[in-house]
Amino acid sequence: MLTRCHPRARAIVALGGVVLMLAGPVRADEPAYDYDLVIRNGRVLDGQGNPWVRADLAIKEGRFARIGHVQGRGRREIDASSHYVSPGWIDMMDQSSEVLLKNGLAENKLRQGVTTAIAGEGGTPVPSAQVADYLSQLQTQGISLNFGTYYGAGQARIEVMGDVAGKPTDAQMTEMKAHVAEAMRAGAMGIATALIYPPYSFQSTEELIELARVAAQYGGIYASHMRDESAKLLDAIGESIEIGEKSGIQVEIFHFKGAYAPGWGKLVPEGGRLIEAARARGVDIAADMYVYPAGGTGLEITVPSWVFEQGLEQAVQRLKDPKIRERLKKEVAAGSQPGWSNLVEAAGGWQGVVLANPFNERYERYRNRSLADIGKQLGKDPADVAWDMVLEALPNRAYALYFMMSEPDIETALRFPWMSIGSDAGAAEKPGEMDAIGLPHPRAYGNAARVIAEYVKKRHVLTLEDAVRKMTSWPATRMRLYDRGAIREGLKADVTIFDYERIDDVASFENSMGSPTGIDYVLVNGQLVIDQGRHTGAKPGSVLRGGGYHGQK
Repeated sequence: MLTRCHPRARAIVALGGVVLMLAGPVRADEPAYDYDLVIRNGRVLDGQGNPWVRADLAIKEGRFARIGHVQGRGRREIDASSHYVSPGWIDMMDQSSEVLLKNGLAENKLRQGVTTAIAGEGGTPVPSAQVADYLSQLQTQGISLNFGTYYGAGQARIEVMGDVAGKPTDAQMTEMKAHVAEAMRAGAMGIATALIYPPYSFQSTEELIELARVAAQYGGIYASHMRDESAKLLDAIGESIEIGEKSGIQVEIFHFKGAYAPGWGKLVPEGGRLIEAARARGVDIAADMYVYPAGGTGLEITVPSWVFEQGLEQAVQRLKDPKIRERLKKEVAAGSQPGWSNLVEAAGGWQGVVLANPFNERYERYRNRSLADIGKQLGKDPADVAWDMVLEALPNRAYALYFMMSEPDIETALRFPWMSIGSDAGAAEKPGEMDAIGLPHPRAYGNAARVIAEYVKKRHVLTLEDAVRKMTSWPATRMRLYDRGAIREGLKADVTIFDYERIDDVASFENSMGSPTGIDYVLVNGQLVIDQGRHTGAKPGSVLRGGGYHGQK
């Protein structure tokens, strides 16, 4: 049926026609795209432990738009027919807080499939009053991966009391709680502790419960490098459980391990049973781990904690005193003491402590040699060598590798269903160089890839589906990142695409900065950051803030 058109309307239509004519027809060589990117025909692992399915993934505006058979076209398309496609991997124990301000690319993390990093074992690199600005600066400068952080319970103490031992007064405790609340409102994901290191080791269980109660009010998490991971591991787990029970906070144990040669085969299974019993009665506790038999930390950990009770300046003077050194050597030989975990004993003696980074040219030639061997070479007690290195590296930390764990214990811990994966390593400021903390350990370049290459492919400790779950949906659930961690329509499109046959962690204790192979594509919030094994330079990462955040995201 024809309809009449008002003369004025006819004029408008005519004018519209002129506009259309001026705009010109759509060119045949400029097809319309339905999606930003389509991943075709991959073996899709949803991240929740289900077997893979053959499917396409369509991504639009940073999210999964369609999963299954995708008929529409992508501006960029990837043929994943020979690859597995999984959610991006989450590093639950990262050390990149400072380096991301200098270089946000985090290439060594992304090349091992990591798209999200959770940092803050030692807290934030700024005081509580500056946490909001710190996180905003990261977002403004741009980062290539998603990043969240804890605030340090020890930071709150140091801001109020300095670095000395002692019980806080009621007034000091009130002030410390205020710092925790301030950090939580600024976006911290919870509070973290590093109870093996002075002055953090001076915090009592009661003090930590009080601070945890504050973080819990903001939906925060209590994460801990526990007081002891060696002979007193079970006591340390018990303390973490107590803090969770009495404060009502969720608890995360950092880098779970049985770092004590005399306890191999016993401590890890017993520790697992403790955690499972606590979970059975309603304590929300779990853990993460890295997958290497050696830990890495500063050589100052070989000094009994009482030396640091009056602060670092006094500790330096004590460590220079020959009489005090003689006392310390006897204490090292005697084993762990209350308030101090003896990592020399845990490593089976100085032969198990290997120099990683002396931060002093005089000792460079001794890298990758044990302190026992270096002592023989120099004609000195290895304890004197270690403590000389500590003093001569200041204001840096001299680092060592401590070979304290057994492979069977690593396998046992990996099988715990509540275990996730964390590297205890930072992004490198420059690719192929050491990570942010200056410790040459292969976990900085290979940890996530090694989970699959070593413990799925070679040893068959985990199924591929469960290994991916431990690096995706499970840690996302733990950190309450409900918009990512799984492949499902509407979620953020963090993606790791890898060739199962080629995946290899490469990095070793001899070649700690070797980049993994087989991880060919990585997407963060829908954008390619690793394209055929190369970093694209893109910075689509998001700063992740905790539930207590008050402000504009």
